[in-house]
Parts: sequence; structure tokens; C-alpha cells
Amino acid sequence: MIKSVGLINVIFARIKWLYAVIVIFTGMTLMITTFHLLPKPYAVKFSAWFIRFLVFIPVEVKGTPDPEAQMFLINHQSDIDIGVMETITDKDLAWVAKKELFHVPFFGLVVRLPKDIALERESKTALVKLIKECKDRLDHGRVITIFPEGTRTETGKMKPFKAGAKMVADKFNLKVQPVVLVATAWHFSNKRKDFKPGTITAIYLDSFVADKDNPEWLNETHDKMQHAYDEALSNLPKYHKRRIS
Repeated sequence: MIKSVGLINVIFARIKWLYAVIVIFTGMTLMITTFHLLPKPYAVKFSAWFIRFLVFIPVEVKGTPDPEAQMFLINHQSDIDIGVMETITDKDLAWVAKKELFHVPFFGLVVRLPKDIALERESKTALVKLIKECKDRLDHGRVITIFPEGTRTETGKMKPFKAGAKMVADKFNLKVQPVVLVATAWHFSNKRKDFKPGTITAIYLDSFVADKDNPEWLNETHDKMQHAYDEALSNLPKYHKRRIS
């Protein structure tokens, strides 16, 4: 009997996850089909809101978004992170993503159409290209948006931040605003094939102007974001029942 109940729970969990995957796929399809019909960046925003609405994920925003921010630094846990960020700001975001994603069938269109920025392996040529593309997006009034960890982590402990974000921010003396998304992998995880509707907390930390004379500002930002994450998580008991692993 216990085994049967457990099996039913697993099957139900997989069905919920599959539903969320279908919604996300449909949202991306809407973005692609409406991209040339709607003014920028409304196709992207429409797609993000469509996904959030149908997967029943409200977002509680804490802190104040800086209207002058030129770069967002965001921790990364889940595939829904991009959609969450797109819906809590009206800014036209230019996402920095791995070059390989631009060549993935179907998904490549999602990053190529809005002219997101492809990040190649670090080399002199790749860095020059990254700087050039970031300047172009900034000149068009877009906000450079980066997951500085470089990959997802579901543990709640942020990986060390990669130097690319600092290099771009220092080069253009950008106003940077960190954004902390709390436990998004608890709500949606492709790794665990798990989906749980519910309110997500997003925290805007204080913005600052990148100081190239301070070689530690990126590491200091990492520590501030981790502290904000840990503090928020400790005040959200729903996440304590099942730790993200």
C-alpha cells in the first residue's frame, strides 16, 4: 500500500513537471512567432508573463529596482529564472549566454532573435567580441544581464562568480544591480523533474558603480548576494521541509 501511494505521488509529480515544460515550450514558441509583430521587447515580456501566469508563480519583489542600472547580476538555479527576471523589470534585457545555446535547434531562436550575447570560451578574440557586443547593446539602451556563476546550481550555495561580468562592468564603468532569486529550483527543476507552484521571492540589492580600482568588488558582491539569499531562505519556512539538493 505504501509503495503504491509512493508510486502515485511520483507519477503525479512527473505530470506536473511535464505540464510546466509544455507551458515553457509554448511560451518560447509565442515569443518566436510574435517577435516581429510586437515592438521590442514586448514579445519577450509577453512570453515570460504567459509562462508565469500558467505555471501559477507569483513573485514577491523586495528592494527597489534602479532605473539607471546598466547591468543585472543574478544567481541561477532554474530554467524559470529568466522568465521571472523578465517579468519584474520593464527594461530591455540583453542576456549573456553560452555560445552553444545559440546553435541549439529551436531554442537558438529564443536567444538569437532578441540579439542576446553569445559568450565564448575565454580567449583574447572572444573577450574583444564580448566587449563589442555589450557596447552595442548598451548603446541601444539595453541592460546587460548575467548569471555570473556561469551555470545553474540547486544547492543554494552560489558558485564563485566568473570574471567576465567584472571585465565588462569595469570597461564601461557600469551601474550594477545584483538581484537575488530565492529557491527557484524548489519550484521548477529539470534535474529532478519536479514542479511546485507558489510564490517566488526576488530581491533587488543596492546598486553601485563598478570600480575597476577595487579588484574584489565582484567577490564582495557574491558574498552580499549569498548573505541576502540565506537570510531570505531562513524566513521562508516552506523551503525548510525539503532542502534543495
